[in-house]
Amino acid sequence: MSTTLVLAIVIIALAITVISAGVKVVPQSETRVIERLGRFHSVLGPGLNFIVPFIDRPKTIYTRRIENAPGGRVIVRMNATPVIDLREQVYDFPSQQVITRDNVTTEINALLYFQITDPKKAVYEIDNLPNAIEKLTQTSLRNVIGELELDETLTSRDTINSKLQAILDDATNKWGVKVNRVELQDITPPASVRQAMEKQMQAERNRRAEILNAEGEKQSRILRSEGEKASQINQAEAIKQAEILRAEGEAKAIILNAEAEAEAIRRVADAVSATHTDPATYILAMKYIDTLREMTSGQDNKTVYIPYEASSVLSSIGSIKGLFKE
Repeated sequence: MSTTLVLAIVIIALAITVISAGVKVVPQSETRVIERLGRFHSVLGPGLNFIVPFIDRPKTIYTRRIENAPGGRVIVRMNATPVIDLREQVYDFPSQQVITRDNVTTEINALLYFQITDPKKAVYEIDNLPNAIEKLTQTSLRNVIGELELDETLTSRDTINSKLQAILDDATNKWGVKVNRVELQDITPPASVRQAMEKQMQAERNRRAEILNAEGEKQSRILRSEGEKASQINQAEAIKQAEILRAEGEAKAIILNAEAEAEAIRRVADAVSATHTDPATYILAMKYIDTLREMTSGQDNKTVYIPYEASSVLSSIGSIKGLFKE
């Protein structure tokens, strides 16, 4: 092979190397920070980009990645790469022990959702961005939990998340990072505290059950008394209506009897008047006759005494006899 051919191949290889070093294709949602002779030059956007070979170099940044090792262990790896991911990222921090205001040691682990908004600041304002975010989250979590008691910690997750998000977002703004939200995954009190909480919860359930039973018994007694009251009222109303109806019936019966008796007396009076006999004498004589019949109807009535004044009435029986003949 001639020297000219070898030289041509070398030149072509160098050209290809220079061109490949000067052409950078950046995928969507990613970027590169370019340094020229050690100083910041530019930030590459998505698509095809051209840089000066061997003069412009991409700046490396640390990334954090979690891997599951055999045996269930979790390994956190730090990698240096020139690729800066602009998408929202999530960091799952391991559990850490924090102390509440009432001196209870609790294990808490958190999730952090953040996004790089300024690649230049993320590269130059902080040395190791993932490590800085992790340490800042841990210290902020200790401060927030230290202001709360255990009961407040267990029942105020949304409040804790909001406070942490505000603190971390303000602190990482200098690093070109936007903290979107923070989520507490697990809050694990000590075993002794959990047992005491379970006993307290059981006692509270028993208390609520007793209250519900008492309320139910109270409502039952109220309903029974109201039912008995309504029953007695209905019975009284029924008795009242029955008495009213019976009184009305007796009144009507008395009226009808009186009307019948008045009609009978009127007819007798008309009949007696035709014979020129006193109607009052006739009626009084008939009453005496009925009374004498009742007096002598018994088996033990042997002797009957007639008052002297009755002789004048009995003397009218002859006239009555004549009246019936007519």
